[in-house]
Amino acid sequence: MFGELKNDTSAKFYISSFSVSENGINILIILVLLGYLMILAGNLFIISLVCLNPHLHRSMYFFLSNLSVVDILYVSTTLPKLLYISYTGNHFVSYTACIAQLYLYAFFGDTESFLLVSMAIDRYVAICFPLHYSLIMSKKACMLLAFPTWLMGSLNSFILTYFVCSLNFFGFVEIQNFFCELKAILIVSSSDTTFLRKLIVVDGMFIGSIPVLLILASYACIIRTILNIQSPTGRWKTFSSCTSHITIVVLYYGPAMALYMQYSEANSQDTILSVIFVTLVPLFNPLVYSLRNDDFLKAIRKVTHG
Repeated sequence: MFGELKNDTSAKFYISSFSVSENGINILIILVLLGYLMILAGNLFIISLVCLNPHLHRSMYFFLSNLSVVDILYVSTTLPKLLYISYTGNHFVSYTACIAQLYLYAFFGDTESFLLVSMAIDRYVAICFPLHYSLIMSKKACMLLAFPTWLMGSLNSFILTYFVCSLNFFGFVEIQNFFCELKAILIVSSSDTTFLRKLIVVDGMFIGSIPVLLILASYACIIRTILNIQSPTGRWKTFSSCTSHITIVVLYYGPAMALYMQYSEANSQDTILSVIFVTLVPLFNPLVYSLRNDDFLKAIRKVTHG
């Protein structure tokens, strides 16, 4: 089907994408394009609002801006290529392009995981040490928290990509997903991938379980502090400042852990989880924070009403 077998970097990957009818392709293109534009518009709006409004020049919104930047870069590694594949019908991707997409996808996905931990730390300091919040979460402290998230995301992605580059691929191989996803790549390799599959599970624990445990520890301290507040109204108001972050944590880690913390072959369920992981989280981030945050609502009203 795919021609003569060759064991070199001239191997090409066939992205299977989605099995839809001719009319379905047009609907898919429209949905993907609308989703991509909504993600770009929503996250760019968040970044612009934080940059232009002095009242939002605080650590919480600094990390939120970082999250929006990551989300924009994250979806830009997958959705434009999916649009190209769907529009042109050309499902082939070169070895170099596939490896580059894999690296960027892992880089921005890992960075988002670490950023959510930084945001949890920010909420912990804000609620447990409110009088010292501004002093503790200074600009320098924010940079010291943000920089390692990008660095660790890049290093972890490099390690995974390095091991993938050591695998052998023959000729044209079909990837059962809509982009060069890690588990889908392993299944088409002619090499023994046992070690790498185990590494993915261990790495998933590092990227997923450790951040989740740190977030849970932060919220354990937060809940303990909230329970000491006498007023029910005060308790709810304090807890509501965390609901946006909690929502995003659940949306992100739910499909991420289901996708990567299992020792199994790639399957159709992985494609569905990938869609949720790639599109829904970046789409809901700006909605959750803009609609459930009083400071954002005030900033939006100030912009719209002059």
